[in-house]
Amino acid sequence: MQEAVSQSLFAYWNGLRGNRPAPKRFEIDPSRIANHLPNTFILERHDAGDLRFRLAGTRIADALGVELRGTNLFDLFNSEDARALQDRTDVIAEQCAVGVFRMSAVNPEGRSASFEMLILPLVHTQDTVDRFLGSIVPLDKPDWLGTSVLTNRALTDHLLVWPDRALGIAHSDRQLPFQPIRREARIVRSARRQFRVYDGGLCQAEER
Repeated sequence: MQEAVSQSLFAYWNGLRGNRPAPKRFEIDPSRIANHLPNTFILERHDAGDLRFRLAGTRIADALGVELRGTNLFDLFNSEDARALQDRTDVIAEQCAVGVFRMSAVNPEGRSASFEMLILPLVHTQDTVDRFLGSIVPLDKPDWLGTSVLTNRALTDHLLVWPDRALGIAHSDRQLPFQPIRREARIVRSARRQFRVYDGGLCQAEER
């Protein structure tokens, strides 16, 4: 994570979750991240292909030149990038990974800007992840940013991190998305921890 907003938001989320895979949605206290709210968002997962912005900070809307509330995250990108992003948000939802994304966008005059997007899983109902806390911050801040709509948005890089394992797996080649996630899992509880166990997952990872 390159941006201070991303680092601070991750630290807050990580402190809330403790020894759990992810914190609860209702545990998020906006006053604790007040300085970053203009750059933060909340996504609601209706299904694997529909992640809608419930809330989006004013700096995000100003920088991109679009109002995001109610918009499907995947609709901001072309079909190839949308599929890659969906693959990774599936992993974030099902394995409670943390997603760090780089994206670029171009205005009608051909000027481009780069952004860092962070996506963090939240448990809202039952024991499933169907909310996400995140941020979008410009990596460079040109004077013209915020004066026009940024179109032609594209993913340029992405990283998934599993905090408990301190393990990062980078995938910059968008032609090689994650394999489909197995949805059949056993819930295993041990002391105060809860795990989803996917049979055969380690074997498949070693084969890849």
